[in-house]
Amino acid sequence: MKWNKFTIKTTTEAEDYLSAMLDEIGVEGIEIEDNVPLSKEDQSAMFIDFLPELPQDDGTSKVSFYIDAENDYEEILEQVKAGIEEWRQFVDIGEGSIIQSETEDIDWQNNWKEFFKAFTIDDILIKPTWEELKEEDKGRILIEIDPGVSFGTGKHETTQLCIRQLRKYMKDSAKVLDVGCGSGILSIVALKLGAGEVVGTDIDKDCIMSANENLKVNHLENAKTEFYVGNLIDDTQLQQTVGNECYDIVVANILADVIIPMAPVIPARLKKGGIFITSGIIDFKEQEVKEALEKAGFEILETNYQGEWVNITAKKC
Repeated sequence: MKWNKFTIKTTTEAEDYLSAMLDEIGVEGIEIEDNVPLSKEDQSAMFIDFLPELPQDDGTSKVSFYIDAENDYEEILEQVKAGIEEWRQFVDIGEGSIIQSETEDIDWQNNWKEFFKAFTIDDILIKPTWEELKEEDKGRILIEIDPGVSFGTGKHETTQLCIRQLRKYMKDSAKVLDVGCGSGILSIVALKLGAGEVVGTDIDKDCIMSANENLKVNHLENAKTEFYVGNLIDDTQLQQTVGNECYDIVVANILADVIIPMAPVIPARLKKGGIFITSGIIDFKEQEVKEALEKAGFEILETNYQGEWVNITAKKC
């Protein structure tokens, strides 16, 4: 299917007003392009430890919307033009021109799958659910993953660092807390390596759904697991729900800027001598994370590197 794409050249000041106007008209799927840096709240909800350099924010913005090329768009376009002129009386619209182009319908949700192929981490095979298991891989520890809408194929360096540390420190029947569980890949790895119980948390409810689905795919739906939505840093109810001084291992593959404020609440979750496995740390944040962990009472056991990413594994003293 082909679509007509219409792009309004406007200002960052007006983009929210124009988006609301388009929504009222009945236009769906609005796209905004600007050079406004992400807020700390936005950064914390995404898997990024440092941001790409953007051009200087000059106050301009592009607000785009799409209409099926087979449909008559003239009436909608007239409503949009009228809406732009109406809002021009109250806010700086900027140029306010509309550029039309044509684009193909692309299955963005599924096309990325061609880039996710089966791979191994030592004796662990991680493969997408849609690939067949090869004969030569049948002796490996198998993890099947469909990331869905959440982060976590296992191929990212930080995830691999965590998996290797789980492999090293896991003991039979260990109780594991997976903070920022995403697709549930680290929870599943922990169970496959012998964990007796796994609890996971994530700020995104879609991740909880994805994690539970991946448990089923790996025939672990009856394992002793529980996933909760919430932010362990400041949600005291969640802290009490997941439990105190009851975990052998806590694993957090998140962000340095999240691990640092989280460090003080982790010791209360761990048994004495419990292990805290962290990653998602870009190399230039390594020392900051180490200092936060030591201040929280941890002993740094080891530091591992893969590319520009760092794993820090620590022990509760």
